[in-house]
Amino acid sequence: MSDKLSPAREAGKFSRRELLKGAVAGASALAIPAVSYAHGQATAARNPEDTIDLSRQYAFYGHEGQAGISTPPQRHIMYMTFDLTTSTRQDLQILLARWSSAIAQLMKGGTIGQVEPARDSGVGMDTGEAMDLGPASLTVTVGLGPRVFTDTFGLAQHKPALMRNLMPLPSDDMQPELTGGDLSLQACADDPQVAYHAIRDLARIAKSTGAAQTRWTVMGFGRASAGKGQSTPRNLFGFKDGTRNITGKADFDKYVWIKDGGPAWQQNGSYQVVRKIKIHIESWDTDRVSDQNNVFGRHKVSGAPLTGTKEFDTPDFKKKDADGNLIIPATAHISLASHENNQGVKILRRSYNYTDGLNNMAQLDAGLLFISYQKDPAQFEALQTRLGSSDALNEYISHIGSGIFFVPPAPKEGSYIGAEMFES
Repeated sequence: MSDKLSPAREAGKFSRRELLKGAVAGASALAIPAVSYAHGQATAARNPEDTIDLSRQYAFYGHEGQAGISTPPQRHIMYMTFDLTTSTRQDLQILLARWSSAIAQLMKGGTIGQVEPARDSGVGMDTGEAMDLGPASLTVTVGLGPRVFTDTFGLAQHKPALMRNLMPLPSDDMQPELTGGDLSLQACADDPQVAYHAIRDLARIAKSTGAAQTRWTVMGFGRASAGKGQSTPRNLFGFKDGTRNITGKADFDKYVWIKDGGPAWQQNGSYQVVRKIKIHIESWDTDRVSDQNNVFGRHKVSGAPLTGTKEFDTPDFKKKDADGNLIIPATAHISLASHENNQGVKILRRSYNYTDGLNNMAQLDAGLLFISYQKDPAQFEALQTRLGSSDALNEYISHIGSGIFFVPPAPKEGSYIGAEMFES
């Protein structure tokens, strides 16, 4: 995967350090408590490369995993799944080829055809709303659902070894209209309109081929997981999220990328699990912060584990107070999710906050679009089985949507996603 800088939109570069400096200046003028100033300084010092560069572009083609997995998470996401409406193998092949060609153009900041046809009766190939916005670090990641690898499309023999539907999990409260799908598109960018434009036009291609139709979608904001060199963002609970996320190559090779000696076209692929998690915000907001800290096992402002003083202190899950009680409760989120308490299991989190406005009770309707990548879906199932059974956070959340997809490696230049599985 390459990281090229385009001369376009130089004026659109914003350094997180500069933004933080601006926030600090504002904080001083408004007499914001000193803790905000101290945190801002620490964040900037730790993450000098955490910048928003709207001219940055990533390559779609390559020889490793698809962009959008190990790529540092951008600020916005548009996620959509599709149902195949064809039973013809060739139609699926054409759709993946057309999507691949279009994605390569979109990730360069280009259009996928004429926006304003010369003929008065012509319909634009590209909807045009991202013109002049630049690439904005756009990545579009394509996933293949379980039904792709069936006899319907003559692809059963190419099914990745661990591909299957997720097992039922504790606390599942799935809504059928937010569950499943035969194909997935994850578009992430630092400009929300760029991400929206990509999915909109790719959905138009799906419709025009007659091969697939939209199933469910989420537009997310405020990345809720940190990548390498990035400061840790906050979820809608107000807590830092992803402090212990995977960032190093060794962990990617061990827990995320498939490197099992199977078919060559599956190597450097991964399994994508997506969950739409509703947060009962109104209830959470009335809870004492001391209880919220116990629910997560961390301090809300600093992000430090309850047994430490700094965000990146290693949690001590055995430490007790003077009365013999665990300082980090056994039902705390970080305790149940930690690799120390799950036989070393890790997953890559790539999640975003979302909002659907108000529900029918005029309450805030929002939550977390949880996305994880792992080399084996059982990694997610093991963690979620423990969390779904005992997590103190369950009082405030509901898992209402779900999907699983195999994400093939990036196609080589001149080819397309999953091309090799059609060759026999």
